[in-house]
Amino acid sequence: MIDIIMKDILGTPAILVGLFALIGLLIQRKNSGDVVSGTLKTVMGFVILGAGANVLVQSLGQFSSMFNHAFEVDGVIPNNEAIVALAQESFGTETAMIMLFGMVVNILIARFSPFKYIFLTGHHTMFMACMIAVILTTGGFTGVPMIVLGSIILGALMVLSPAMLQPFTRKVTGSDDFAVGHFGSIGYLVSAMVGKAVGKGSKSTEEIKVPKSLGFLRDTSVSVSLTMVILFFVVAGAAGPAFVEGELSGGQNFLVFAFMQGITFAVGVYIILAGVRMLLGEIVPAFKGIADKVVPNAKPALDCPAIFPFAGNAVIIGFLFSFIAGLVSMLFLPLLGLKVIVPGLVPHFFTGAAAGVFGNATGGRRGAVIGSMANGVMISFLPALLLPVLSSLGFQGTTFGDADFGLVGIVLGNLVKLIESNMMVFVSIIVLLAVLFFISFKSKGTGEKDETEVA
Repeated sequence: MIDIIMKDILGTPAILVGLFALIGLLIQRKNSGDVVSGTLKTVMGFVILGAGANVLVQSLGQFSSMFNHAFEVDGVIPNNEAIVALAQESFGTETAMIMLFGMVVNILIARFSPFKYIFLTGHHTMFMACMIAVILTTGGFTGVPMIVLGSIILGALMVLSPAMLQPFTRKVTGSDDFAVGHFGSIGYLVSAMVGKAVGKGSKSTEEIKVPKSLGFLRDTSVSVSLTMVILFFVVAGAAGPAFVEGELSGGQNFLVFAFMQGITFAVGVYIILAGVRMLLGEIVPAFKGIADKVVPNAKPALDCPAIFPFAGNAVIIGFLFSFIAGLVSMLFLPLLGLKVIVPGLVPHFFTGAAAGVFGNATGGRRGAVIGSMANGVMISFLPALLLPVLSSLGFQGTTFGDADFGLVGIVLGNLVKLIESNMMVFVSIIVLLAVLFFISFKSKGTGEKDETEVA
């Protein structure tokens, strides 16, 4: 019986997270219908995630084959959903445990520190938990020590990320009602600082009239489909019809094949996002209900699209120029001995758009353009530098896309590699987090002072 509980029940991530949702709903005294519905939807979300991953991985495999044949380089498309889905088989239990206890650490830090942020972007919580679990494995961490350390790292990041960005978030929103809880925050912070440095006297992007014909870019499904179809057309054309029709498509016209693979990629992303939404739809409200009672004056840290309505033109500008910077970066990565990072639409759309909003808030149009390009460069080079850490565990076809994953992964990966003692790794990470909290506290004070001066 114990073996069944530990191996088959707690060892199955979908069931484990479903049990957590069940407990959270029972604590809030939900009615029986909500409890059954919320628990089953959580389990179903994990299953849908895996199904979407299979679709997306198939499309990525075809793209990589054409890209490698056409340009004789190993091209990698960063995609958070894809790599997390790939890692679930080997690290699913560790990911689930770090994610759940990381949320608890987030609440505890918010309760007993000046940073009252509750990180509510559940899918990014899961992605970061997965990356932490994968990297700690390379340092020899297993079992309870891995879960304890991973939860502390994740919980701290869930507070630090919105805290460091909040002075600039207030400039975007004009209030202190919510924070940005998204692990692309390093890119947004850099964009805001670049905008502040270069944008003196530049007018806001919101004074520009954007043609309604470009409004479709705000529909993620349409923009993902369009961009991936274009990318597949370009790569299929470069690879040549003979290779595509002879080796990949089974005789189907190479352009038709490219079109369908681009659509297939978008479908895979859509399925995965649907699974993630269903998976986290009950967990996040459960935590929010608990947090509201435990953390007075808590501020919700929301997904980056929460700031999009504050600068709609900057969203489009940020996406386009971040993507352009990603294309330019492709030319320089091989010169530095790094794998080519093919710009992925999902990270460039969401993080590029948010970077454009932050850059505009501090530096107008110039800030939006140059700040989002800085973000585009970061999410090209950081994933390339993170690849060696992940490829050592067999994840060679894709990597994490957003800036925070790259920076945290590189720092954590090198730390566990350089320090042989697990205890010293533990102490070093705690000290590093303490320093980051101190820096964030000083930044918070400066940001409040700046707001007072502006007022």
